[in-house]
Amino acid sequence: MKRVTGIGGIFFQANDPAALAAWYQRHLGIAVQPWGGAAFDWTDDAGTPVGGTTAWSVFPVGSDQFAPSRAPFMINYRVHDLAALLQALRDEGCHVLDDTQDGEYGKFGWVIDPEGNKVELWEPPA
Repeated sequence: MKRVTGIGGIFFQANDPAALAAWYQRHLGIAVQPWGGAAFDWTDDAGTPVGGTTAWSVFPVGSDQFAPSRAPFMINYRVHDLAALLQALRDEGCHVLDDTQDGEYGKFGWVIDPEGNKVELWEPPA
C-alpha cells in the first residue's frame, strides 16, 4: 500500500500571525490570502500544473488546531487511501486520533508521532 505521496501543507504558530504572514509575503514573496495562508500549486519544470497543491498557513500561538500536540507546528501529508492507512497505523500500534473529517477539500485524519507531534494525513478529493 502506498502511504505518503507528498506534503500537503505546513502549518505553524506565531505570536502575531498577521505580522509574520506579512513578513513572509514582503520578503519571500509568498502570496498570503485573506484566510491567512497560501496555496502553492504543483507544476512541472515548464510551469504546467500537475494536479496538486501544498498549503502554508500561520496560526496564533495556543491555537487548538495542533491539539493534543504541544508542538508549534503541524505537517500535512498527502495520502492515497486515508481509511486504509489509518487502519494500518492502528494495526501497527500507532496513536491514531478517532476524529476524521470528510468535506469539500477531501478527507483528513490524524496520528500522533512518538515525540507527541500531531501529523495530519490528507486524501485530496478525486
